[in-house]
Amino acid sequence: MAINKLTVSMSPHDYGKYSVKKIMSGVVLAMIPALLVSVYYFGFDAIRVNLIAIASCVFFEWLFQKIFIKGKLTINDGSAVVTGMLLAFNVPSNLPWWIIVIGALVAIGIAKMTFGGLGNNPFNPALVGRVFLLISFPVQMTSWPKVSVLNFAMTDAQTGATPLAIVKEGLKNGESYSSIMNSMPHEYVDMLMGNIGGSLGEISAVALILGGLFMLFRKIITWHIPVSIIGTVAIFTAILYGINPETYASPVFHLLTGGLMLGAIFMATDMVTSPMTGKGMLVYGVGIGVITVLIRVWGAYPEGVSFAILIMNAVVPLINNWLKPKRFGETIKK
Repeated sequence: MAINKLTVSMSPHDYGKYSVKKIMSGVVLAMIPALLVSVYYFGFDAIRVNLIAIASCVFFEWLFQKIFIKGKLTINDGSAVVTGMLLAFNVPSNLPWWIIVIGALVAIGIAKMTFGGLGNNPFNPALVGRVFLLISFPVQMTSWPKVSVLNFAMTDAQTGATPLAIVKEGLKNGESYSSIMNSMPHEYVDMLMGNIGGSLGEISAVALILGGLFMLFRKIITWHIPVSIIGTVAIFTAILYGINPETYASPVFHLLTGGLMLGAIFMATDMVTSPMTGKGMLVYGVGIGVITVLIRVWGAYPEGVSFAILIMNAVVPLINNWLKPKRFGETIKK
């Protein structure tokens, strides 16, 4: 009697060693250095913002799945936790709790679950939440507490401008870049280590780079997007600085301030909202870098990374269609 040994099933037929849960846990581990730096400089407020953002994102994903999307719950895959941490990394440490909850609702409810959940969202959820809050609550979202090492007093902290805002305002008022930097209360080493004002997760370039190297080592991300973004910003700003060093900020300043490192390493590299091929990633990264510099130098906002990533998120389908790999066996047209 013949036995049918063939099993017909839908793809995929082979599985890699990386599950969504493992990838998300790796991203969380990579963000730990930046989280520790934020706690070091902002104290309990850093912990408070992260806990509220993570809990709200997990709750809203569970709620939307229960009500609107029937099927297996996905709150255990870690994606909501990552969204919560990234949202917390993109807001000031003194942000009121109810604004954080609103940001989580927009990130999960509108940017993610409206499109069907993880894998279907065209835009980075945490960035959508951040930009929504920036537009809706501009005062609260641009009131930056001054850093205070191990400040666990839970008192109202003094606020001050970020280095990007200081330079933007000074250049707008006709001051030279060198004079602005001479009066700047922060040096490059402060910008590198995190002793500056800004959003929770963007202040320390060193901590973010360490997280990026960890993800590269774990093969969670590839080098294409971070290198193309950082390289494009460095080259573009170096050209401008070379043309007139008193009118344009130096490339080192642009690389170490604002959300560039956070965006290049953790936000733009989101697997769902970034291109599939290496060439596509390079085009995507160059686009983000160019738009970031255009907004920073000539736009109304001192920062442009969030807007640049969201704009390029919208272009990703076109990039994928343009630079999609050849199918196995496909004839190449001469």
